[in-house]
Amino acid sequence: MQLTKDRVFADIALLPISYKTADVDRLIRAYVRQKADPTALRPFLLSYPELHRIYFYVALKQIPSAEGRMAFIHENLLFNDWWHTDQLIGFVSKLDFQTALEYGANYTKDPDPFIRRWGYVLFISPLGRGRGKELLPLMRNDDHYSVQMAQGWLTAELAVSEPELVYDWLVRCDLKYNITGKAVQKILDSFRISKEWKERFRALRPMLREKGREAIS
Repeated sequence: MQLTKDRVFADIALLPISYKTADVDRLIRAYVRQKADPTALRPFLLSYPELHRIYFYVALKQIPSAEGRMAFIHENLLFNDWWHTDQLIGFVSKLDFQTALEYGANYTKDPDPFIRRWGYVLFISPLGRGRGKELLPLMRNDDHYSVQMAQGWLTAELAVSEPELVYDWLVRCDLKYNITGKAVQKILDSFRISKEWKERFRALRPMLREKGREAIS
């Protein structure tokens, strides 16, 4: 079955008036059971955000390998907000790390901020666990808020299993405080980092704030 924009919107119209993600996911499961082809939706993704989840999920759930799913995402970097990048993490969590790192390193240098964000959130899964030595060098100063949040989020995830590595990196790095400060806040918000380490990271804030000012000047 070929999915068209009109067909999908007709199906969405049958959902409850204030439909939720769970309602859309039921629709997606029905399309997957029918082996639907969402290709015809691609030209409309940036204009109609409600098609985005359907397009990606229907396609990705029918691709058996992590490598194939990553290739599909790479060919369809049609993002216009951070939800659209964050929702894809689980589809590639079993990708070979070196393959993912090659993709991610290129994404973090892309002109599009939502593709840069994807280059970081790609590793917020078992894929990035214990890989701080390879991933922290991807961090760079970025003026886009969504990218800064992704950098802070990934830094906090790395701190769960490698707090000493992340701590030492924060002491040495020359990033602006709107990145390092977000990283510390994410660490303090985490339920998976010990109180002792949280206090050590909290104590870094004055130094990071001062370094951040120097990075701007």
